[in-house]
Amino acid sequence: MLRAEAHINLHALRHNVAAIALRTNSEILAVVKANAYGHGLVPVAKTAVEAGAHWLGVALLEEAVALRAAGITAPIIAWLTPPGSDFAQAIELGIDLSVPSLDILREINSAASGLKQSARIHLEIDTGMHRGGALDEWSELIAEVKCASVQVIGAWSHFARADEPESAYTDLQIKNFEARISELKGAGISPEFLHLANSAGALIHSGSHKDIVRLGIAMYGLSPDVLHMGSGESLGLKPVMSLHSILHSVKKVPAGAPVGYGGRGVTSSETYLGIIPLGYSDGIPRNATSAVGVTINGEKFPIIGRVSMDQFVVDLGPKSKAKAGEKVTLFGEGSYSIDDWAAACGTINYEIVTRIAARVPRISV
Repeated sequence: MLRAEAHINLHALRHNVAAIALRTNSEILAVVKANAYGHGLVPVAKTAVEAGAHWLGVALLEEAVALRAAGITAPIIAWLTPPGSDFAQAIELGIDLSVPSLDILREINSAASGLKQSARIHLEIDTGMHRGGALDEWSELIAEVKCASVQVIGAWSHFARADEPESAYTDLQIKNFEARISELKGAGISPEFLHLANSAGALIHSGSHKDIVRLGIAMYGLSPDVLHMGSGESLGLKPVMSLHSILHSVKKVPAGAPVGYGGRGVTSSETYLGIIPLGYSDGIPRNATSAVGVTINGEKFPIIGRVSMDQFVVDLGPKSKAKAGEKVTLFGEGSYSIDDWAAACGTINYEIVTRIAARVPRISV
């Protein structure tokens, strides 16, 4: 095999889309931003649509343009398009645009007027996350929308704490959203599509489903929050990515041998060490601990010492028969999980998969 391979199980992805579809009557928007959470933008987008997703969602306009260039004709919404973006290109390609502010509305309107076309927009409402979306400008935004060269296709917001089942904040955001929609309709603007639910909303807040649910991390078989919602497996999901490499070399070292930069890892007895040709330039967190490592022929071997830029070391034990060139699995079936890696690195599963670098080939399996 190659030095490193991220295997992308498209059958698992289809399963996850279908599993969410069974939980809702809403249309499904497959979130494929950030290279489809590290899984591969175009293959994942095509598979999601084949599996029943009605929409695709991206953060950046260039991601939407890449999908159109790949021949994908499904509705696409791009929601992080700062001032100066090529809104004319988006309008010409039939890409829906999120409008979180007056500044963005005015730039989109200018581009649409220049093309003598109407832009397709989704109004973004700040319902309490206080990140994206209109808040103090909401009334003025409504007034200007009525005079702009736009079609209000949708209105949407984003949850801050939907992955905390006991939190009342999600219900508050739903109420805030519905109040803003009432104001919008009172002004004579009736979006065809309302969307509020993210993966956590889709899984545990049925009252938030509206016309579209945005399927992000759950589509990749991972839980939005392992602590509060349980594992992806317990939610009926299947992980899509597994990560594999090879043993670059194996060496015998004495007890008390310091390993890696700073000598932070020290062997407790005479042992064999295995060198894995993956490092933080490939997306392996530098602070990964011995709680994770690799699996060889079904047996787990922990990291020892710090992860380097292009490699890390595992303790194979004193009786190891492992040989250079053998396949190893960092996470995947029968090995450590993505959630294990997240816990060992003090982060979330989203970060583990999205940080896997472009120099690691994605192989559909």
